[in-house]
Amino acid sequence: MTSEAGEIMEKLKEKKAEYEAVASTDSSVNLENIDNRIITEVLGPERYGRVRFQGSGVTPTQYFGSDSQQYMPSGSQAQAEVQRLRDQIAQMQANTVEQIVEVQRKYEELQQQLRVEAVEREAAAAAREAKIAAMEVEQSRKYD
Repeated sequence: MTSEAGEIMEKLKEKKAEYEAVASTDSSVNLENIDNRIITEVLGPERYGRVRFQGSGVTPTQYFGSDSQQYMPSGSQAQAEVQRLRDQIAQMQANTVEQIVEVQRKYEELQQQLRVEAVEREAAAAAREAKIAAMEVEQSRKYD
């Protein structure tokens, strides 16, 4: 290791010790990505088009691969995804229509059942009234 590299390593260790000391006394200190912050403080910000610690001449594209193909779907992939989502929407709409039809059918069944029960209650009430009227006629004949 060269003397320059040794000095950099020493500065990195000192900064890390400082951060850890502060973090042990102050709970509000965020230790997330602390290594990256320390490296940036000691070495300065990264230069555009370079990959730190990978030697000279290594570009982000060479190291990480092509961004455009990695993160952007191809036209056919995007079209396939759009078609898949359209199919999913159509299926959901069809399911919703089926559910609405089923709810309407059940509603009509319940309405019919309520009508039948109302007719049965009316018939039972009419039968009771007829029985009472017959009993009254019978009673009036007995006492006449």
